[in-house]
Amino acid sequence: MTLLIAGGGIGGLTAALSLHAEGISDVRVLEAVPEIRPLGVGLNILPNAVKELDGLGLLSRLSEVSVATGDLSYYNRHGQLIWREPRGRAAGHRWPQLSIHRGRLQAVLAEAVRERLGPDAVVTDTKVVDVVPTDGGVRVTARHPVADTVSTVDVAGLIGADGIHSAVRATLGPGEGPPPWNGLVVWRGTAWAPSFLDGRSMVIAGDDRRRAVVYPMSAADERGLTLMNWAVAKAAEPEAEFEAADWNRSVAPESFVGHFADLAFEWLDVPALIRSATEAYVYPMVDRDPLPRWSHGAVTLIGDAAHAMYPMGSNGATQAIVDARVLAGHLARAEVTEAFATYEAERLPVLTRLQHSTRRRGPEVVIDLAHERAPGGFSDVREVFPGTELEDISAGFARLGGFDPDAVNTTMPPGAATGVRAHR
Repeated sequence: MTLLIAGGGIGGLTAALSLHAEGISDVRVLEAVPEIRPLGVGLNILPNAVKELDGLGLLSRLSEVSVATGDLSYYNRHGQLIWREPRGRAAGHRWPQLSIHRGRLQAVLAEAVRERLGPDAVVTDTKVVDVVPTDGGVRVTARHPVADTVSTVDVAGLIGADGIHSAVRATLGPGEGPPPWNGLVVWRGTAWAPSFLDGRSMVIAGDDRRRAVVYPMSAADERGLTLMNWAVAKAAEPEAEFEAADWNRSVAPESFVGHFADLAFEWLDVPALIRSATEAYVYPMVDRDPLPRWSHGAVTLIGDAAHAMYPMGSNGATQAIVDARVLAGHLARAEVTEAFATYEAERLPVLTRLQHSTRRRGPEVVIDLAHERAPGGFSDVREVFPGTELEDISAGFARLGGFDPDAVNTTMPPGAATGVRAHR
């Protein structure tokens, strides 16, 4: 059967590799841009997704261009530790958590797709603009902006992996409009800087109005510097307007660094890191409302096209990878429409709950609570969070996201050891 994947990002490329691993090789990835380039900033790939990438034989390559995150810590705006937890193998997972530049992850996936599915498996300058059901599957119409042409093809199925502005989603549910904005503005970038804490730490610091996220994505270079991802967020000014979520809108660090001037700690100077940025971008914090369904006959959605969520808890790319692997497994066992329906039944309820959780700040709610209960700081965090409240918040989100050690470690990823699909 011929399958098309709209979107050559993390989810789309993983879907192509997963289908190939299941013996489905008549697959094409349609990418709207004329050339896939390593854009973006940092991502954290949680162990449940790293497990799936290991099942595709990619962990060794990815480990060379990433950092195995050792711990995650939350601090208040005074630099006082609220909560620290081990991550990845340090937390008992059989797989690491990886901090990686999005462009590097995409490059590894794209190279593997071309190696395994052939050099023509990724078709650029091809944007899906219309989808019509047929007796045998779906008719897909695509526009080729550079070539200034339009093409139409009949295929067995279409997987929409084309992101938060998904054209496939728009054809399935016209009139949805732009992604809703929660009033927060995010600035993100990278910088080469000395490592902090133990060199494998991810930190989130701030209060209920401002927040900074920082983590390393590479080993130290010959200068002793590490490629850092940083992200800062605050409520927008009343007059601020954003017409679209554009992840590649460049901005000068000096235009916003003043908002975070006091987030300078002995162990990490956030303003200095921002000022040394090699790249900086601004965008509104947006997501998508949960959908009642993702699959319509021979068409389905994965990743941000299905369930775009706020970046609270590192679940965007992680869940797209898991989507792709689950979907491919169902396609190996059933015809397209049945496989799409069973994939949706397995994944949609879980992701809907996760979307709602990120709207409540996910695990980062501990920073809000710390500020609400002790705005001037504290001498003992246990006086602010009695009992097991912090542990319960962390463990609850891990279970919701499917990355608690017990869930991740119970089964091997499909085909990891034997080349034969493992029982899920």
